[in-house]
Amino acid sequence: MTPSQDIERLIAIMAALRDPETGCAWDVKQTFETIVPYTIEEAYEVADAIERGDLADLRDELGDLLLQVVFHARMAEEEGAFAFGDVVEAITTKLIRRHPHVFGEARTRSPEEIKAMWGEIKAAEKAERAATRGEAPARHLDDVPAAAPALARADKLTRRAAKVGFDWTDTADVIAKIREELAEVEEAIAGGDQAAVTDEIGDLLFSVANLSRHCDVDPEAALRGTNAKFTRRFAAIEDALAAQGRSLAEASLDEMERLWVAAKRRG
Repeated sequence: MTPSQDIERLIAIMAALRDPETGCAWDVKQTFETIVPYTIEEAYEVADAIERGDLADLRDELGDLLLQVVFHARMAEEEGAFAFGDVVEAITTKLIRRHPHVFGEARTRSPEEIKAMWGEIKAAEKAERAATRGEAPARHLDDVPAAAPALARADKLTRRAAKVGFDWTDTADVIAKIREELAEVEEAIAGGDQAAVTDEIGDLLFSVANLSRHCDVDPEAALRGTNAKFTRRFAAIEDALAAQGRSLAEASLDEMERLWVAAKRRG
């Protein structure tokens, strides 16, 4: 088996890996459920490569993500559900249907009109899918993925609710809500009820996600930036101590705080 730019080669490699007799024991034992964490991880690694501006790495990470699609499609084909070609057909059908201004008779529209039309088409798709499956019509928030990262899902839930007018009218109201939630966290901590503390911290984080939306900030991106900043400054503490021949375990909190402040001044 040799490398190729042809997608069929990747599909063939995946089939060979999943062969019960001659394939890879690890690949053969995997299921949709066991592969999900890898699928999510690969998507994050794509995002990381983009944030770092590393296009060579992005090429490799996109390949890893594509492998996840092929892996899931192969397992579905083994169950007689669908194959990779059906995945391609489904997305091409969706793209053509959702872009009548490009592939249909609709004329060029403004970005605002296109966004509204996209929403209408998606709503019609959901209604059609529910009717085909004999299900009750989807509720307004039903298609916000439950498995999405919690912070990103909170952002999406509030955006979706805001579309029908369920929203704070002013950013100051959201800030007031955050203060209220923080006070409730303090009260729960004082009461010593761990379940209540968990619940109130959840409410606080949800309110912060709501504030991010009102400020037109992606909360996931903002927190990733802060995580990177924390990592960089903490590494500076570790490096400064290492230059003295010492480890983190040998430093006092006051020493680490002074080094942190120094790192913070540097950016």
